[in-house]
Amino acid sequence: MIPLLSLLLAASCGASVPTDGLVFDASSGKAGSIELPTGKTVNYTAYEKLYFVTDVEDPTYQYMNVYVPEGATQTTPIFLRTYVGGYMASEATAPQAGDATGRALAEGYVVAIPGSRGRNSKVGDTWTGRAPAAILDLKAAIRYLRHFDKQMPGDAERIITDGTSAGGAMSALMGATGNYPDYEPLLDAMGAAKERDDVFASICFCPIIDLEHADMAYEWLFQDTDSRLAGSEEQQKVSAELASQFPAYLAGLNLHKADGTPLTGDNFLDYIKELLIASAQKAKNAGADISADLGFKFNSEARGPFAAPLNGGMPGGPGGNRPMMRMGGGRVGEYITDLDMPAYLNYVVSTQPLKGVPSFDSQGVLGSRASGENEEFGDSTGSSVSFTEYGAAANGVVLTDEIRRNVILMNPMIFVGNPKATNAPHWYVRHGARDRDTSFPVPVAFATKLENAGLDVDFLLAWNRPHSGDYALDEVFDWIAQITGR
Repeated sequence: MIPLLSLLLAASCGASVPTDGLVFDASSGKAGSIELPTGKTVNYTAYEKLYFVTDVEDPTYQYMNVYVPEGATQTTPIFLRTYVGGYMASEATAPQAGDATGRALAEGYVVAIPGSRGRNSKVGDTWTGRAPAAILDLKAAIRYLRHFDKQMPGDAERIITDGTSAGGAMSALMGATGNYPDYEPLLDAMGAAKERDDVFASICFCPIIDLEHADMAYEWLFQDTDSRLAGSEEQQKVSAELASQFPAYLAGLNLHKADGTPLTGDNFLDYIKELLIASAQKAKNAGADISADLGFKFNSEARGPFAAPLNGGMPGGPGGNRPMMRMGGGRVGEYITDLDMPAYLNYVVSTQPLKGVPSFDSQGVLGSRASGENEEFGDSTGSSVSFTEYGAAANGVVLTDEIRRNVILMNPMIFVGNPKATNAPHWYVRHGARDRDTSFPVPVAFATKLENAGLDVDFLLAWNRPHSGDYALDEVFDWIAQITGR
């Protein structure tokens, strides 16, 4: 049954809320166009305000807009973009010329932009979007696309999700939790279509995930930076306590490198260092100026096998020099041979201050105010709650079964490789090499777990990128073309 208040709100904003099952009218599309920064104009047919559940609790957010470019067919992949940020509500929008939605239309993909409830959404006195509402709405949108797959252009078996930050987390959740049974009764209660909700691929920019372990990972990485060491004695104590918990969590993940080497608290920082060096080298090969002031060392500083390559870097040159790294067949500069991680982490911190201690579950710890994540796991009355064992203990409370359940349902790490979940086969994961909104161990562990599960993963700590998304779109859409065969 649809709440009366929801119906009144829907009527006031001109929405057509379903009253007898889900609805899609193929004749209702409206012509539209978008002009891209290149000057190219793309014409499309727009299907807007498609409510994806029958029990609409919040008509401001629980619908989707779909845009079908000229020439699209039933076999055209669907690019699904969520604009969730900060775990807040996200209203369905039109495609944007300057981001991936405009580019997707230009590439000929069907674009779906679902809205979703979030920690700030409210109807009357009821907070409607606390966890796990956002991922439920997005799953319902995927099911809607499958339900009307034959009536609507686009191939619901080739849905590619995209999101940034908390939206990156939502993209990761859509990719990792396909068809997991614990979501089913919650989706049934909303009136979602009885369809599958797995997807073909997920693009995740700087995903803010693994929230129950994010504080310990953050302090494990940053506890010895100048910033943390300048904190109060109490702050340093909490930082050390949280950091000490991370190695045991990491060990429990049973991650390993591509060569089979187990990843532990003893070598995980070196693994992150390898990934940062690889990122910087890729940027240097493309012409970036990588400064030694950041902690990097170069082959020009060494003798023997790391001396500057001779003979154009061709194999077999004098002195047994390594072949020179190349990009596009062109000659590039020096090898990066090492990285002073303390120096580099202090550089990251210098570009943007660290979050507080703790960073995510901060409510009541050291007198900290509630974070967005504390609000995310609150309830329909508007309360905020601790959601980690450490935070709960600091506040003298016990985590309820409902909070524990919601924390699980919002963590894609738990579902990767889970036999009850249908994981997306293809993943594109990016985290900026100077992004401190969450710490490097979180996306690195996630990408590594995906790889260990045998999934196709394109992962990079993107050089010199802060917390951001939808960059390097040429690369993104080359990857999409590769996995879709277009």
